[in-house]
Amino acid sequence: MKFKKTVILILCLFTFFAAISQQNNPEILVFTKTNGFRHKSIPSGINYFINLKKVTNWKIDFSENSNDFSKENLSNYNVVVFLNTTGNLFNENQKKAFKKYIANGNGFVGIHAASNTEEQWPWFTNLVGATFKNHPKVQNAKVFIHQESEHPAISHLQKEEVFKDEWYNFKKPVAKHANVLVSVDETSYKGKKMNTKNHPITWYHHYNGGRIFYTGLGHTDESYADIRFQKMIKGGILWAANTAQVKKPSTKKWTNLFEGNYTKNWDVFIGVPHKTVKSLENVDAKSDGKKGKPLGLNNDPKNVFTFKEESGENILHISGEIYGALTSKQEYENYHLKLQFKWGEKVWEPRLLKQRDSGILYHSYGPNDTFWNVWMSSQEFQVQEGDLGDYYGLGGTLVDIPSEKKSNEKEFTYVKNAMLNPFSSLQKFPPNHANKGFDNEKPHGEWNTLELICFEGTSYHIVNGKVVMALYNSRYKNNDGKIVPLTKGRIQIQSEAAEVFYKNMQIKSIKKLPRKFKRQL
Repeated sequence: MKFKKTVILILCLFTFFAAISQQNNPEILVFTKTNGFRHKSIPSGINYFINLKKVTNWKIDFSENSNDFSKENLSNYNVVVFLNTTGNLFNENQKKAFKKYIANGNGFVGIHAASNTEEQWPWFTNLVGATFKNHPKVQNAKVFIHQESEHPAISHLQKEEVFKDEWYNFKKPVAKHANVLVSVDETSYKGKKMNTKNHPITWYHHYNGGRIFYTGLGHTDESYADIRFQKMIKGGILWAANTAQVKKPSTKKWTNLFEGNYTKNWDVFIGVPHKTVKSLENVDAKSDGKKGKPLGLNNDPKNVFTFKEESGENILHISGEIYGALTSKQEYENYHLKLQFKWGEKVWEPRLLKQRDSGILYHSYGPNDTFWNVWMSSQEFQVQEGDLGDYYGLGGTLVDIPSEKKSNEKEFTYVKNAMLNPFSSLQKFPPNHANKGFDNEKPHGEWNTLELICFEGTSYHIVNGKVVMALYNSRYKNNDGKIVPLTKGRIQIQSEAAEVFYKNMQIKSIKKLPRKFKRQL
């Protein structure tokens, strides 16, 4: 039995590390089509990319043909650059192909007039993060660099810089889901302004499964000769291609994800209202809370997710009334996460007679509405009464767990040192669920401490100081149908028809699995 377990483990690790060694090199389509104003600087931008291709040997192609936005052609690239595109450019089939391309985890880089493109297409507006309104004349202006993110697009810049450009104003404030990297100082130039203390001009975010970078710079020929701007675009591309990453949490101290302006750390996604939800328009009278159109990104009219300050602590209150997710704006890899939670009293349809339920989803990737129209593909640390620490796989994930299924039981249970069994969300068998090893939950109404440790495909589910499950070889099925490692992603906290409270959510990077918990295995 031990020999069989060892062979399985070696084979799994071989496949795991062989796949993890592969990196995403940028394969870029630079799109310059215009159906409106055409910038004279487009040739300068193209020349920049031609030189970039020579220096890096990256694959870079150029197009002004909307027919290139097909499933077949887009599959050749992992980043699409919109270089000063304008106007409406796509038919419905091309839009569908582009949406699928982004949902598959690919990158988008928008330069300057990309925000003056497809203005009547809400999905594209949310992709870019804003829509162009107007601008003053070209002139110098001071910009503030948000260095705390350490994003590769701005890591070379000083805290304050001066650029000469055409300073875009936008029709509405930049989307909440955007992470601002550069803001322009409106007191440093003359003419039309947004009249705000924070005028974003460059940002990045995750959207509908893709990695999005946008900058309002890039109007002039001189922009593309500016080494600072060249490095910005290159860094944005590397991040969009999932090759370069943003700042990681410290390995020496904890970062409190609920501290200060917590909205900088989190987005909200609300699913499909159940037919019993009151005081909302257009609720389907037959809705089961899963099928239908979700309320969507940062649209929480019932305040399912709210933060309240108590005794100097920010406490997350989840009403549970509609399925939803509080989703980290950042991806995390190789980390130790810890937080506290306790159950509230309210429960909602469709789980009035079931155990109170929530969950921590990790290594989350892909569109927000992959599972039940509300959650991303992910591994799950189950938070449910009596089942605290169970495992579920959602939307294409797999993992191996030391476990046993006794002859009189229907499900597998974690048993340390048992044979590794695969668990998969791709089909009914192997199953996508395993029970924790033992119950270590405190009585209803008391705070529980949960810890999640993830390191190079291994994860520990820890409840009140005890490892209730260890999981190995986290992986998923990619768009090519291959099973590849899944070692990073966003973090989601579920709303699932029960009132629940969370606090003291902290994270730090780790360089190895903590000995304290390895001793429990």
